[in-house]
Amino acid sequence: MNDPIDRKGLPARFWDKKRLDQMTPAEWEALCDGCGKCCLNKLEDEDSGEVALTRVACRLLDDATCRCAQYDIRHQFVPDCIVLKPSTIAEHMYWLPQTCAYRLLHLGKALPEWHPLISGDPETVHRAAVSMRNRTVSEFDVADDDWEDHIIEEPMGD
Repeated sequence: MNDPIDRKGLPARFWDKKRLDQMTPAEWEALCDGCGKCCLNKLEDEDSGEVALTRVACRLLDDATCRCAQYDIRHQFVPDCIVLKPSTIAEHMYWLPQTCAYRLLHLGKALPEWHPLISGDPETVHRAAVSMRNRTVSEFDVADDDWEDHIIEEPMGD
C-alpha cells in the first residue's frame, strides 16, 4: 500500500473497535503491514478460479522496502493496479494474501502478533519472514510464460 505513515495519533487498537468502512483514511492505510505481497503478480487458474502468488513483482515494487515506489501516482504506470477500499474488498478478496490485515479483518479474524500495529515495530513483518523483502524478481526479468516457475506458497511466516 502506501509508504509507512506516522501511526502516532491513531486511536489505540482502532481495528478492534471499527469496521473497515468506518475507518479514516489514515487508519485504513495503517492496516498495511508492508509485506509487499499485494504487489506480486498472480496467476489465476481459469477452471478453478484459484489464485497463486508468484514472486514476480510489479515493476513499481521496491524489493528492499516492500513498498510501491510510486504509490500516489501508480496508475500512471500501472493503470490496472487495484485500489483496495472498504467498498471493494469483498470483490478483491480472491487476490489478497492470506496474511493480509484487510483480508483478516474483513473475515473477522485478529491481526497476527508480527503485524506492526500489534508489535509497534515495522520490522516485525520482515523478521517473521512474512514479507517479500529481497525475495522478488522483476516482471521485466521474467517472461509471462515463465511465471509458473515462480509460484510461492501461502501463507508465509508463522
